[in-house]
Amino acid sequence: MHIAPHDNANTPIVDVDHDLVPLNYFNIVKLKKGEGFDYAVPGYETCVVPATGTVDLDVEGAIFERLGRRGVDVWDGEPEGVYVPVGARTRLTCVSDTAEIFIAGAKFDRVLEPFDVREAELDLVQYGSDETKTHRKIKHILGSRQHGRVGRLLVSELYTVGQGGWSGFPSHKHDSDRVDEDGKIVETRHDETYNFRFRPDCGSGMQMLQREDNVPGDAYHIMNGSTVVIVPPGGNMADYIASLRRLLDYQVKVVAPGHGELIQDCRGEVEKLVRHRLMREAKVFAALDQRPQSLDELVVNVYDDVDPMMHEWAKLSLLAHLIKLEGEGKTLKTPVSGIDHWQRAA
Repeated sequence: MHIAPHDNANTPIVDVDHDLVPLNYFNIVKLKKGEGFDYAVPGYETCVVPATGTVDLDVEGAIFERLGRRGVDVWDGEPEGVYVPVGARTRLTCVSDTAEIFIAGAKFDRVLEPFDVREAELDLVQYGSDETKTHRKIKHILGSRQHGRVGRLLVSELYTVGQGGWSGFPSHKHDSDRVDEDGKIVETRHDETYNFRFRPDCGSGMQMLQREDNVPGDAYHIMNGSTVVIVPPGGNMADYIASLRRLLDYQVKVVAPGHGELIQDCRGEVEKLVRHRLMREAKVFAALDQRPQSLDELVVNVYDDVDPMMHEWAKLSLLAHLIKLEGEGKTLKTPVSGIDHWQRAA
């Protein structure tokens, strides 16, 4: 989901128990010299990182002075941060002319100790190359170096080196497969929130998010200040199918995708993708004709042609289909013993 740049008036952009990313919290606070900002986030550990300017912090009596050294933007120096324990009452005080402060958080169930991360304690890594336009520098504020001092929160800044580069190519995912207590392979829940900055700030870019292998995903036009959360479901399925069908109105001969081989038969490929999506919907209806089913039950029936190891991932597309069908009045969602079940609409 793309959250367009806006004046959030120091209120959370991604609040606690968000419908899409309940494990994340994200706020941007803007202050002038002498102004203060008080906050506490029960159930979430947080990290305070000045994007620009300098602030003093009081975290339940633990004092961290003059955090942040950057001037006009995030390229003007190295990041610094303060780890704030779950629910801790915290006050930020701006000691520079102005300050813009990121507050990032993750749901956690234990209270640890606050600490600061200064420039010398950053975990710096580099990936990619200039030749392939994939060169990027990553500055981990809360990363592996702080292992054991932090619960589940990872906070980093990634800088694309050079013009027109990719910050995350090739496409990849950060979550991983794991084995549950029954020996079943499941995918780790891994909510992510990104805020983008450009120099000059009139710049723009594109965030692409692929949900299934070999199936086109979502693309967001991002601008300075854009926030993107990565979470199920993967976009609006109705809009996706409508967009594919619109391509059939154009006389396109060859498609050059961002990666992969040239698509010589544009019409045939688009029609195949639409058929694939409608085939999944037909299988949804066939399953619901038998009885109301939960998402876990449906994925087994609708994706019976897919390796069960991929079923947790397939649920994202399945949920997008169910939301589309519910919006069209073709299915109904009702809770049964606290678990959502879907059935055919009358």
